[in-house]
Amino acid sequence: MLNLFPGFLDYGFFAPLLLRLIVGLIFVAHGYPKLFGGFSQTVGFFESVGIKPAKFWVFVVGVVEFFGGIALIVGFATQLAALLIAIDMLVAIWKVKAKQGFVGGYEFDLMLLVAALSLVLTGAGAYAIDLPL
Repeated sequence: MLNLFPGFLDYGFFAPLLLRLIVGLIFVAHGYPKLFGGFSQTVGFFESVGIKPAKFWVFVVGVVEFFGGIALIVGFATQLAALLIAIDMLVAIWKVKAKQGFVGGYEFDLMLLVAALSLVLTGAGAYAIDLPL
């Protein structure tokens, strides 16, 4: 196997940490307005794409994104939070972004889906509450 930087292989345990921090931050930023500022606008959007009952699902998605993002950042219940976020992205792609095509459509959501699934498979990595003491 060709590795340009074989010394970096010893630090693979930090890769999930990097994913957790960035993906978590993205989801906190997207979940916050759904819960604390743009609830009614998001309800209208959910209704327009056929997600009903919209108020219920906006609340669920807001909780998954905001609190799931926080959970990823601190490494708490990482696999569960990542699984819920992956489901969130799967529905977003299916209900909203698939019609827009790949470029300018669902490519970012797909990347978030794959990053979340990676965390489901790898676990929290370094510096996580999930780690045994």
